[in-house]
Amino acid sequence: MAHNIPTDLKYTKDHEWTKVEGDTVVIGITDFAQSALGDIVFVELPEIGKTLNSHQAFGVVESIKSVSDLYSPVSGTVVEVNSGLQNTPELCNAEPYSGAWMIKVKLSNTQEVNSLLSASDYQNFLSTL
Repeated sequence: MAHNIPTDLKYTKDHEWTKVEGDTVVIGITDFAQSALGDIVFVELPEIGKTLNSHQAFGVVESIKSVSDLYSPVSGTVVEVNSGLQNTPELCNAEPYSGAWMIKVKLSNTQEVNSLLSASDYQNFLSTL
């Protein structure tokens, strides 16, 4: 099954995407992740100001099938949270790369984004699953 993998984003093997905006990254879940989860019914996100380490769980996505942790691809401080997902978690299914961004993190180490997967690398990773 073909998945939408925008080429301007970076990805993780945990199926999060990141969009780099200067020293801040926007983070969400990929089209593959929302498809695998099924209908998303609840999203739990961190408080603004929370400090995250790379690969640390920062929240939870709950679907009708399962509950999955969300992992931060980078280290930094949460500067914005998409609070709209509390009332409309289904946006994660409908708009995984736009309306359903989850958090914005101010990077503590801008070099960490260099270790994330490109769109083609992520596509190759998905083909091994």
